[in-house]
Amino acid sequence: RTSSAEEHLPNTLRQALVYRALGFPMPTFAHCSLILAPDRSKLSKRHGATSVGQFKELGYLPEAMNNYLAMLGWNDGTEKEIYTVEELSEAFSLDRITKSPAIFDLDKLKWMNGQHLRALDDSALADVLGPVLSSKGLASSGSDEHVVVALPLLREKLELAEDATDEMSAMLGYSFEDTIANASDKNCQKELESGGLKKVADAMLARHADGSLGAAISEGNLKGLLKDVGKELELKGKGLFMPTRIVLTGRSSGPDVGEQLRVVSLAEGAVDVCVGLDARMERLKAWADSA
Repeated sequence: RTSSAEEHLPNTLRQALVYRALGFPMPTFAHCSLILAPDRSKLSKRHGATSVGQFKELGYLPEAMNNYLAMLGWNDGTEKEIYTVEELSEAFSLDRITKSPAIFDLDKLKWMNGQHLRALDDSALADVLGPVLSSKGLASSGSDEHVVVALPLLREKLELAEDATDEMSAMLGYSFEDTIANASDKNCQKELESGGLKKVADAMLARHADGSLGAAISEGNLKGLLKDVGKELELKGKGLFMPTRIVLTGRSSGPDVGEQLRVVSLAEGAVDVCVGLDARMERLKAWADSA
């Protein structure tokens, strides 16, 4: 059996004559509909990457490419969209291919790539992310201790391996000054106006000075420390957790604060761009003293 695009349909008669003239067994010929760009024109370089090598360089997994290409103009009659290569080899058949042209949707491909990335076990994901993080100076390899600890935090929103660099950079950095200066960050502005940010900043600075903040982070007991801070300041819920997030991580959103700080503690000294706890508290104190 041979298969090709529908644009090769006119060649089929000549190919059949060649087979017959040479005395070869006649195969079954199949012609599939074309894969079109979103504007329904023929897919070309102006629509972005068009070769397998280019997609690999952009961070797409082979498993995701196989899955997505198989789903263009085909399905197994169910709602299932995510397949392993082994599952595809068992389920795929030409009789389920549709006659209408398929549209190459890059957003859908990214989504599917994310599904496959997040399905990798920790070891395989570290192998994928390690070179990307290393190229940005965020790790030396995927086996770095801070990378291993960060994997569950990086995994959550991955679509491309490159996405991990943005989140890791944000975790290791400390953009406190930019965050409080950002008028569109409503959560931060609310805490500034209420005075909650200053109260929590002072409390964290005091606990950093007496060593209890560093101890809570290393022991994985930041929640216990926050409970004491909440009682002292008579704050709870978002009124406690939001300013804590801002003063310790420098941003008003992101993964679990305690886990982020654990990653920072492991990366400090090993990654040049990492802003350690002491440096964070020094910058926080400079703000608190002038607030």
